[in-house]
Amino acid sequence: MPGRAGLCEGPSVRPDYALSLMIYIDQCRWPHRGMLWCHMISDCSLDELHAFAELLEVPRRGFQGDHYDLPEHVRERAVHHGAVEVASREIVTKLRETGLRLTPEQRRSVVR
Repeated sequence: MPGRAGLCEGPSVRPDYALSLMIYIDQCRWPHRGMLWCHMISDCSLDELHAFAELLEVPRRGFQGDHYDLPEHVRERAVHHGAVEVASREIVTKLRETGLRLTPEQRRSVVR
C-alpha cells in the first residue's frame, strides 16, 4: 500500500515494527443487530488504522478505541484491500505488542 511508511513514523512506533506494517482482521463471530462482526487493527498506529477504515468507507462510530468493529460484508472488502486474516487471540496479542491495546475502561472513555 503506497505511503504506509509515512503513516508509521515517529516516537510512538516501535522501531522493530517499522518494516512490518499491517492491518489485521479476525473472523466474524460476534452477533450484533442481526449481523456477525469482527475486529480490525493496525500493528503500527491508529493513524494507519483510520486511513484503512476510510478507504473502506467505515464510519468513525465503528472505532472502539484500539480497533474497528466491522460487519461481515465490510470484512470481505478489507481482505480484498490487503488486511491479513488472523485468529482473534492474535488481535489482542498484536495490540499488546505494539502498545496500542486499551483496557475496556479506556475504550469506553474514547470520544466518538
